[in-house]
Amino acid sequence: MRTLETNDWIVLNNIIYKIYTLDNFNQMRREFLEQIKMLIDFDSADFYLASADGCEKLTAPVFYNCEEDLSDLYDGIDYSRGILYSGKSLIYRETDIISDETRIETEYYKKVYKPNNWHYSLQMILARNKQFVGVVTFYRTIGKDDFQYDDIFLLDMLKDHLAFRLEQQKKNGELLEGKLTVSAAAEKYELTKREQTILRMLMAGKGNPDICDELSITENTLKKHILNIYRKLGIKNRVQLFKMIKEKE
Repeated sequence: MRTLETNDWIVLNNIIYKIYTLDNFNQMRREFLEQIKMLIDFDSADFYLASADGCEKLTAPVFYNCEEDLSDLYDGIDYSRGILYSGKSLIYRETDIISDETRIETEYYKKVYKPNNWHYSLQMILARNKQFVGVVTFYRTIGKDDFQYDDIFLLDMLKDHLAFRLEQQKKNGELLEGKLTVSAAAEKYELTKREQTILRMLMAGKGNPDICDELSITENTLKKHILNIYRKLGIKNRVQLFKMIKEKE
């Protein structure tokens, strides 16, 4: 078992401090990935949240050294979904639940790992009060050794702090009636200025043709923006949108 040095404890304490004190939620998640790199060797990472509508879906990712949103692949073909949505905080290496020989033949490995030159991964599932709130996955590129139990030990010291912050963020971001304002949604889910404008127009009841005319964009461009809004908010249609977002600020 790894013996933590003074510098390791300083990094850990700084991470915990920022988990609780950084007002900008997504900045907190990004800094967590950057700082934990000082303690754990990994090449890429992603940090997803649980869907706001309670569906078993990942949303609102932040990344370290990767940019592609893989949530649709995760939700569609990940063989560890049962563990992910179990409502328990858990840290494990993927090779702890499936042999390396078997996993490299899976559709999941071929579509997620191989195109990114990843081989091994370490997952940090976060839950509070038996509710899944988020997941962090760390990846190592092909040719590197697997993660060690020391890495699991380090993350285990942080998982409850992160899970608590994620739960509080969800509570604080919602109004009493369970809806977000457009401004709150834009900040929480990092919508672009154009996406925020379109969301505001949608909530005002404007139809697609009127929005296209006002913004001087094509129908296809508008549809792409709307799909991006849905993806970031973790929803699938306009009905769910109106259940999640207040019509007025």
